[in-house]
Amino acid sequence: MKSSRQAKASSNLWHDNKAEMEAFISDLMSRMTLEEKIGQLNLLSSGWDVTGPRLQDNSKALIKEGKVGAIFNAYTAEYTHELQKMAVEKTRLGIPLLFGYDVIHGFRTIFPISLGEAASWDLAAIEKSARISAIEATAEGLHWTFAPMVDITRDPRWGRISEGAGEDVYLGMKIATARVRGYQGNDLSRVDTMLATAKHFAAYGQSQAGRDYHSTDMSERELWGTYLPPFKAALDAGVASVMTAFNDLNGIPATGNALLLNDILKGQWDFQGLVVTDYTSINEMVPHGFARDEKHAGELAINAGVDMDMQGSVFVSHLKGLVDEGKVSVVKIDRAVRRILEMKYRLGLFEDPYRYSNEARQQAAKKKPAFLEAARDVARKSMVLLKNEGQILPLKKQGISIAVIGPLGDSKQDMIGSWSAAGDRMDEPVSLLEGIRAKVGGDVVVHYAKGASYAFNDHDQSGFAEAMAIAEKSDVIIMAMGEKWDMTGEAASRTSLDMPGSQQALMEALHKIGKPMVLVLMNGRPLALNWADDNVNAILETWYAGTMGGHAIADILFGDYNPAGKLPVTFPRHVGQVPLYYNMKNTGRPYASDGAEQKYRSRYLNTLNDPLYPFGYGLSYTQFSYSEVILDRPSLGPKDVLTATINVANSGGYDGEEVVQLYIQDVTGSVTRPVKELKGFQKIHLAVGEHKNVSFKISAKDLSFYRQDMSYGVEAGDFKLYIGTNSMDVKEARFTLTNSGT
Repeated sequence: MKSSRQAKASSNLWHDNKAEMEAFISDLMSRMTLEEKIGQLNLLSSGWDVTGPRLQDNSKALIKEGKVGAIFNAYTAEYTHELQKMAVEKTRLGIPLLFGYDVIHGFRTIFPISLGEAASWDLAAIEKSARISAIEATAEGLHWTFAPMVDITRDPRWGRISEGAGEDVYLGMKIATARVRGYQGNDLSRVDTMLATAKHFAAYGQSQAGRDYHSTDMSERELWGTYLPPFKAALDAGVASVMTAFNDLNGIPATGNALLLNDILKGQWDFQGLVVTDYTSINEMVPHGFARDEKHAGELAINAGVDMDMQGSVFVSHLKGLVDEGKVSVVKIDRAVRRILEMKYRLGLFEDPYRYSNEARQQAAKKKPAFLEAARDVARKSMVLLKNEGQILPLKKQGISIAVIGPLGDSKQDMIGSWSAAGDRMDEPVSLLEGIRAKVGGDVVVHYAKGASYAFNDHDQSGFAEAMAIAEKSDVIIMAMGEKWDMTGEAASRTSLDMPGSQQALMEALHKIGKPMVLVLMNGRPLALNWADDNVNAILETWYAGTMGGHAIADILFGDYNPAGKLPVTFPRHVGQVPLYYNMKNTGRPYASDGAEQKYRSRYLNTLNDPLYPFGYGLSYTQFSYSEVILDRPSLGPKDVLTATINVANSGGYDGEEVVQLYIQDVTGSVTRPVKELKGFQKIHLAVGEHKNVSFKISAKDLSFYRQDMSYGVEAGDFKLYIGTNSMDVKEARFTLTNSGT
C-alpha cells in the first residue's frame, strides 16, 4: 500500500478532525520532492474523440511522474478509475488526482441556464438543481465543478451573462449561497458531494464593451459594493475553491493580482480553500503586457496567490527554476500544495481514491425519473411571462389548431443552451414541438414549419411561404425564436440585441395575417423586443430550458402551470441604452418621462430612458393586488428593527405564485446612492381570492454601504422603502434612521 494512504485508522478520518488532517498532510509533504510538490499545482485537460475519452500520451507520462495534481474534462466511472490508478499505483507517493468539470446547469440531466434559474427567484429550486447535478456528476468520478459563476453582469452584449444570476448584488449573493450548498452539501466526505468554485475573481462581468476576456476598470467603491459581495457570500457558504478571472482589473490581470488574491481573498477574508486559474490565464498575462514571458507570468501568479495552474503548464515548466533563482519561495509553493492536498483529504480520496468511480452508482444515478421531473419543475419556475394581451394565454387543449413556427420550434440541440456538460444535445432534450404534441395529443391540430434562419447575416426567406401557409390555416401562431445555443456563453459577445437572421422579418410577415401570435423566446441574454412588444399578443421568455424544456413550456402555454418567473436582469429597449440596470444612480439633471418636454436633462433624443422590461418584472395568468405599505415605526436606531408589511391579494382567476420584492433608497448620503436597491423578497402562493400579509424586517445593517472614506457602515438620514411586484411597480413608505437607538 502506498505511504500516502496510510490513514485508515478511522473510516471517517477526513470528517472533522482538523489536527489529524494537518498531521497527515505535513507528514506527506515532508516526503515530497520539490518537483512532486509543483506537480500538485498542475491541472491538465482531457479530451474526447469518436471512441470516447482520451488523454494525450505526454499527459499520461506526467501523471506517472507525479507531475499532475488534477485533470478536468475527464468523466465516467471507468475512465476516471483508469486515470486514478495511474496516479495512485504508478507514482512514488500515490497521491490521488482531483477530477474537475464545468457542471454549470446540470450534468446528464440539464436544467435551465443559470440566468434562467435566477429568474425563478426560488432559492430552494436552485439549490436542488445544483444538488442533483452533483449527484449525477460525482457518480461518474467527478470531484470538482467550476461553478457557480457569481459575476454581477449589467451588459447583455457579454455572452457570459447567461452563466450568472444577473445584475443585482442581493439576489446574486442569495443564489451564490444556494448553489454552493447544492454542490457541496453539508459534508464533503459524502460521495455525492463535490467541490464548488466561485468564479471569476473578480469583476469579469464588467468587461469593456461587453467583449469577452476584455479589460475592466472601476472604482474601489464599485468593486467592493457591487462585484465582490457575491464572492464573499460564496465564501461564507463554505465554497471550496475560487477561480481567477481572464480580465485585468485596473491594469493588473486578475491571475497576477496580489490585491485580489493575497490581500482580499486570503488576507481580509481568510479564505482557506483552493485558488485555481481559468484556462491558460497565467500564460495570457504575456499578451496582456503584464508579464515579459511565461516564466515571469508564473512568478507573478504564484506570488500573487494562485495555487493551481489550469492547462497552461507554466508552474510545472518554470517554478523550480524560479525557486533556484530565489524569485519564488518554497514556502509559497508549500502553502499552495497544502490547500490542494487538504481538498483531496476532505473528499476522502486518501482513504479511498476510487470511491467516486463506481459504475453501479453511475448507472443508478443517470437521469432518474425524479431528476427529470425536477428539471421540468425548475424550468417552469424559470420562465417569465413578458406580455399577455387580452389573456390569450393559456391556450385551449382542444378544438383549436396551432402553427408552431421558427428555427427553435423543433430544435433539440438548442434547448439545453451552452455549457451542456455531459447532456445529450441531439436526442434526449424535449423540443417545443414535442412538448406541445405530447400535451394536446390528438385534440389539437399542430402544424410546424421552421420558416426562418437564426444565423447571423443569413436573411434567407425561402421558408416564409411554408410558414405563412400553415399560419393561414391555424387559429394561433406560436413563434419559437431567439438565439442559436452557441450565441451565448463564453466567447459569444454581440454588438446587437436584435433577433438574428430572418426571424424578425418572418414575424412581421406573419403579423399581416391577423392571427393571434405568441412569441416563445429561447435566448441567453436580454434581447431588444420593441416590435414584438408592440405587435405580438403574448411573449414568454423561456431562456434555454434544459432537457425537459419542451414539456415545461407546454405546461405554461396550456395552463397546467401558472408562470411566476421574474427577470433577474433588465431588458433594454435598444442596445444603445446599455449598460442599463435598475439600481442606477440619479444625475443632477434627472429626466421625468411623464413630465413636460425637457431638453437639457439626462436623456436620449430618440428613445425613453426606461427599460422595456424592468428588473424583477414578470406577469402571471392571475392578478395580484397590493395594499399600501404599513411600517410599525417611523424611525429606527442602530440597534432597532423596523417591520414593513403589505397585504397581497390574488384578485384574478387562477391560483398563482408571486415574488414580493422589497427595495430601499437612501435619499442622501456622503456619496451618491442608487435610486433603489433590492433588500429582500418572498415568494408566496395565493389561491384565487386569497390574500396574505407579507412582512419584511429592516435593520441598520441592511442600510450599510461604503461611505466617502470607504468605511462600511450606515449614515443617519431619510430613506424610502418600496414593496411591489417589480422594481418599478411599487408602493412607497418613508422612514428615518437616527443616530441613537430608542
